Amino acid sequence: QWQLVESGGGLVQPGGSLRLSCAASGFTLDRFTIGWYRQAPGKEREGVSCISTSGEFTYYTDSVKGRFTISRDNAKNTVYLQMNSLKPEDTAIYYCAPGITSPQDMCTQVPFGSWGQGTQITVSS
Repeated sequence: QWQLVESGGGLVQPGGSLRLSCAASGFTLDRFTIGWYRQAPGKEREGVSCISTSGEFTYYTDSVKGRFTISRDNAKNTVYLQMNSLKPEDTAIYYCAPGITSPQDMCTQVPFGSWGQGTQITVSS
């Protein structure tokens, strides 16, 4: 059974950094575009950043541009999200998901279907 497992979340002060990991089991990530999404309390899930199969193409939502960096290591079957200069408004549960469309399409059209448990990010002083 294939699954994606998110990790790396936690409590961090504003301006701090975290690196999230999205590890795959049961399938190989290198055939899929991978997206990071987040859902804050009372808000809809939104696409944060997405990356193409090779890592050549990426997409970032405007609110995280210049602060977050998405990357992937296909040999490790893992996608990362480096989050710097974190703000309280980044507080949310972060999820990853696979897809077959472009990074921009994946991030702007949140996929349906089941989601993993995600990893909680709380940015607070």
